[in-house]
Amino acid sequence: MKHNFPPQQENLLESFLSNYNISFNQETFEQLYLYADLVLEWNSKTNLISKNDAPKFISRHITDSLVPYIFLSKELKLKNNSKWADMGSGAGCPVIPLSIVLPDITFYAVEPRNKRVFFLNEVKQSLNLKNLTVIGKRFETSGLTDLDFISCRALSTFENDWERAKNNLNKNGLFITLKSVENISHLRNHSDIKIIEYRLPEEQQHYAIVIRGIHD
Repeated sequence: MKHNFPPQQENLLESFLSNYNISFNQETFEQLYLYADLVLEWNSKTNLISKNDAPKFISRHITDSLVPYIFLSKELKLKNNSKWADMGSGAGCPVIPLSIVLPDITFYAVEPRNKRVFFLNEVKQSLNLKNLTVIGKRFETSGLTDLDFISCRALSTFENDWERAKNNLNKNGLFITLKSVENISHLRNHSDIKIIEYRLPEEQQHYAIVIRGIHD
């Protein structure tokens, strides 16, 4: 199938996953690529991502979105029927890639901006993501409680994101955020916060997944 992105992007994603001894079946990869096609198609009509990021959407954004899956699947058992909300989902990263690779977890994409809500619903329908619900509200008014996971990506500071999330997690819940390393360096001495650094394909910047539990 001909896609809207450079063909080497597929190799970069598969190589990135291979570094962590992870692979998906062809159907799952194709779902990820179809999602990338939709983002790039819609980006020409509405500003979902920056134009500079469009040619490297897979290697920059989809790989990053799969980082929670990579580390949580290795260190924790991602239980079926868990509830996972993503705050400020925007164009769908990380919630769309995660909902593709974790079909037995219930995901909520929480996004207040109407154009992005419309786009997220189009993706849900096009990819037949039965485990995804799109909520067109701010997270604080979403009505979501007792969640197993809450995630966000490049939303605000860690402290602000945590304050928004913590009261909506269950007693064993985890807050997960993806940040540049420079933005979370001040958290290194916090024993209740786990930081794992990683690199993305062909990116100079260093990134980190930051995890905090409600019981900490």
